[in-house]
Amino acid sequence: MANSKRDLFLKRRLRVRNKLRKMADGRPRLSVHRSNKNISVQLIDDVNGVTLVSASSLEKDLGVVGKNNVDAAAKIGSAIAERAKAKGIEQCYFDRGGFLFHGKVKALADAAREGGLKF
Repeated sequence: MANSKRDLFLKRRLRVRNKLRKMADGRPRLSVHRSNKNISVQLIDDVNGVTLVSASSLEKDLGVVGKNNVDAAAKIGSAIAERAKAKGIEQCYFDRGGFLFHGKVKALADAAREGGLKF
């Protein structure tokens, strides 16, 4: 019995989130969402249920409006790192959701690490 792409994505997302919850230690979660046209990332405090910092390719000041490529992902990764450092956040854990750690997601994570976030 073959699973659909959506079913595999949802299984992968739950597997990743459950593993991350076990090792959270009160750190915020760096959550990535990628669509066909945009990419966005949020730093979420799961204890209080609030978003601390966010960045997206929909923001005009980043100069990547409506783009969803590796360069846009790298700019968003560096932007989230700057905003997190401004809020005093240095450590988090990376939640890739159901997306594979490859291409755009990897570029975003590498740029965030270069910007000073530790995960």
